[in-house]
Amino acid sequence: MTTKTVRCATPAEEAAAIATLTLAFSTDPATRWTWPEPQAYLAAFPRFARAFGGAGFAKGGAHIVGDHAGTALWLPPGIEPDGAALGELMRTTASPESMSDGMRVMQQMASYHPRDPHWYLPLIGIDPKHQGKGLGGALLAYANGICDRDGVLAYLESSNPRNVPLYQRFGFEVMGRIQFGSSPTLVPMVRQPRRSRG
Repeated sequence: MTTKTVRCATPAEEAAAIATLTLAFSTDPATRWTWPEPQAYLAAFPRFARAFGGAGFAKGGAHIVGDHAGTALWLPPGIEPDGAALGELMRTTASPESMSDGMRVMQQMASYHPRDPHWYLPLIGIDPKHQGKGLGGALLAYANGICDRDGVLAYLESSNPRNVPLYQRFGFEVMGRIQFGSSPTLVPMVRQPRRSRG
């Protein structure tokens, strides 16, 4: 039975956490728009995950649930994705369609990022074998507890419309829509911190 206990990943668990995300995002609309060919996706996605959210491993933002059944990579306030590594990866591996429209998508993404201190969720995913068991919710609840304790916003862009209701159940509100040209739609969402009672 898969436990719903969430904990911070150690740096030694980075490869296992990235492997889980690679499985989880194999059918993600935005990711497969970027790398539609299976071999290109499998080669590029681990590098993408490290550049996009890998800084979380050293900053207490890499969370795992179960025996690596699910992973969330959060970036705490003041920590950003590795823009240079992301740019190089996109230039050398992305599909022509995502290259032509992706820069405009990235600009739109940047316009929605909160200006106030916030935890940013670049990536969250559950191994397809374990989806539908509440593990994504456990990961979100764990991070929400941190945000509430610290009194800071949480922010994400949902790259799969099917996940929007899950995020809404955990207090995230839709801010708009991000889409350009041939890109799938991304949904920027923000969550206000909850004040503890008593």
